[in-house]
Amino acid sequence: MSSFLRKDGKNYFTRSFVNGQRVYGERIVTEGKIEWREWNPYRSKLAAALCSGLLDFPIREGSAVLYLGSAEGTSISHVSDVIGEKGVVVGVDISPKAMATFSKLVESRSNIIPLLADANQPSLLRNELGDFSCDVLVQDVSQRNQADIFVKNLREFGKKNAHGLLVIKARSVDSSISPKKVLENELALVKRSFSVLQVVDLNAFESDHFLIHVVVGEK
Repeated sequence: MSSFLRKDGKNYFTRSFVNGQRVYGERIVTEGKIEWREWNPYRSKLAAALCSGLLDFPIREGSAVLYLGSAEGTSISHVSDVIGEKGVVVGVDISPKAMATFSKLVESRSNIIPLLADANQPSLLRNELGDFSCDVLVQDVSQRNQADIFVKNLREFGKKNAHGLLVIKARSVDSSISPKKVLENELALVKRSFSVLQVVDLNAFESDHFLIHVVVGEK
């Protein structure tokens, strides 16, 4: 676990990249000149995964992260804390409204790059990102083809031995079958390309949501 991420009881905290900044009203604990921001699992799928038993959090100080589905930046603000000034996180979202809010966050965080784009078109992302490659890809989108988008982008941008964290929003994929069946189907697609390290049930914090943790290059 990164020195910029810690657990205190049942709660997780990230060391603030920008002291004095609350992004979404989160609790801040001050220790001397250091501020720790509480990572709310009801507001962030990554925090929900940590609180639900994710065994290995692959994002560390200095990581290059591609985050698909950045929304307004709640989770990415904590990723920014964890990777520190040596890391970079590219936040991609298709919504101009969300990107407008997200871009305000970026003004105070030099390790975040915002990108208004469609994650379903990795070739267009490549045109925007040049030779960028990532240590970790995080995906939290609502399209029906969530596993397909994830596989395409991790193949395109993942370094050798890169990790991927895929949030499955079961009801967005197919509301006509059970969430467990959706997970089974999406997991089968992911397993064709990557080794699955863990599947985490997020239902304690987000109904019908799961997180799949994979690694590249160990098939």
